[in-house]
Amino acid sequence: MNRVPELRGKHLRLRELHAADYEPFQRIHTNRVLTRYLGIDRMNAGKAHETFAQSLAQPHTHPRRKYTLGICCPDDDTLIGTIGLLIEDYGSNAMLTTLALLPDAPVHGHAHEAGRLLMAYAFGHLGLHRIWAGHRSDHHRMQHVMQAAGLRPEATLRQLFHTKGHWHDVITYSALAPEWKGQATPAERAILVLHHTPA
Repeated sequence: MNRVPELRGKHLRLRELHAADYEPFQRIHTNRVLTRYLGIDRMNAGKAHETFAQSLAQPHTHPRRKYTLGICCPDDDTLIGTIGLLIEDYGSNAMLTTLALLPDAPVHGHAHEAGRLLMAYAFGHLGLHRIWAGHRSDHHRMQHVMQAAGLRPEATLRQLFHTKGHWHDVITYSALAPEWKGQATPAERAILVLHHTPA
């Protein structure tokens, strides 16, 4: 089994999904507002259930290419959001995906920390060299989140997402392991060292 250990930061923590997470997971993925800027359309209940089942099965896949983790408060196990990592089939690259927090989540303003914790795990234990992420060009708040996570602006991919019947440009960002590790926080360095696998 390829389970990610709990990744703890100052304001939130990441963990594998549990069967009991279905209700908040469904709330996120069927919410019209929360899915507005994702690269996928809002799901119906059936699709959300199917996606949740696939996410629960991820730790049992070999090799594991998808990581969908739950976001929780430091001292509360209730799921308040999700974030994902998709390992690409070539090189040592991955994409951060589907960062979403419930509207009433008490960690708003710290969403970038979820990305940083997952990147520390990916650059450490998974031995990745490059991580990238993107957001729709009209989702202006995400620029701050990306840069606070340690990702640098890179390019504009024209008409990459097709949602609600429209094509959307996506602004991409990336981080390279040597550069990102140099500005990691103490908590992130602990994850890098604790889970480091030599290349």
